[in-house]
Amino acid sequence: LSPLRIADFQEVLGEPTVALTKLRDLCFSGIPFDGGLRCLCWKILLNYLPLEKALWSSLLKKQRDLYSQFLKEMIIQPGIAKANLGVSREDVTLEDHPLNPNPDSRWNTYFKDNEVLLQIDKDVRRLYPDMAFFQRPTDYPCLLILDPQNEFETLRKRVEQTTLKSQTVARNRSGVTNVSSPHKTAPNSLSEYEVLPNGCEAHWEVVERILFIYAKLNPGIAYVQGMNEIVGPLYYTFATDPNSEWKEHAEADTFFCFTNLMAEIRDNFIKSLDDSQCGITYKMEKVYSTLKEKDVELYLKLQEQNIKPQFFAFRWLTLLLSQEFLLPDVIRIWDSLFADDKRFDFLLLVCCAMLTLIRDQLLEGDFTLNMRLLQDYPISDVHLILKKAKELQDSK
Repeated sequence: LSPLRIADFQEVLGEPTVALTKLRDLCFSGIPFDGGLRCLCWKILLNYLPLEKALWSSLLKKQRDLYSQFLKEMIIQPGIAKANLGVSREDVTLEDHPLNPNPDSRWNTYFKDNEVLLQIDKDVRRLYPDMAFFQRPTDYPCLLILDPQNEFETLRKRVEQTTLKSQTVARNRSGVTNVSSPHKTAPNSLSEYEVLPNGCEAHWEVVERILFIYAKLNPGIAYVQGMNEIVGPLYYTFATDPNSEWKEHAEADTFFCFTNLMAEIRDNFIKSLDDSQCGITYKMEKVYSTLKEKDVELYLKLQEQNIKPQFFAFRWLTLLLSQEFLLPDVIRIWDSLFADDKRFDFLLLVCCAMLTLIRDQLLEGDFTLNMRLLQDYPISDVHLILKKAKELQDSK
């Protein structure tokens, strides 16, 4: 990117009050990574940072303290309680014990949380397997949690203990264990359970914590598979911020930006809203009605082959295309999506652009071939796709 573009960004961000419209216009065409510009712009576009620059440092301090509070209440305290409860024999006679049927039982909550945690754990370990980043240790492990003086149970220990218990159960049921041993892994594959030495934690563990706390604070939606794909690019962007003062707080900042982003797209994850105006079905239909306007021949071909938008557009829309492209390209697409003041209307156009760019193949292909094209999208040049989407937008 040209030094001129960087200067344009610096000028807009240097004002006492950021001009949001100007910033959106700049970000729409891609944000430079240099000097932490992208991290800063995303925080503004996702309504985490206010437009008045003078408020930034106090707001960041307040939110990061709040996040520490969440860690203490939702991870550290239950972990200490577990450690203390397991110590003495006579705890079974107390009011609260693991078999207590009372819905207010702390144990009851603990086991329910474990179900959510195991699902999150399975998903975050698989984040961007083609990149080593998420398996690597973070430079800023959470000291609150990793303090070697602590005897309490961390999320990782919780998962390991729960998994071990379920492995034992599986073994007892069938006589042989039907869970592959954590130590035997396929050659060259990153071990699913590659545990870092004490005092270290991998980036995926940080993502796990963010999602776990989100699930605890939003019981109405809790955790739905796919949220890991939304939090991954946000966390990656903040955790690689060249500005180390901000990078150190990547976890808290990601949490709040993720929460704000989910507030805008969470309806896609809520099954009961599927058919409402805000739900995902409506948005998928919108991709087709937009396509019909822009390219009726292609639209009719897909209709005739009975290729429904839910076969491919569900994933494209729900996960903001994070599964269709390599991470750096996803991040570039998100620059434009976050900058869109109509919030994700542009995403519908990007989906249409993706369809029209492969129209010749789709018009010739049969159902099976076309499904394969849509499930595993062939074009990797996101600049071409964004350019096409912009043309569609301007041709309204």
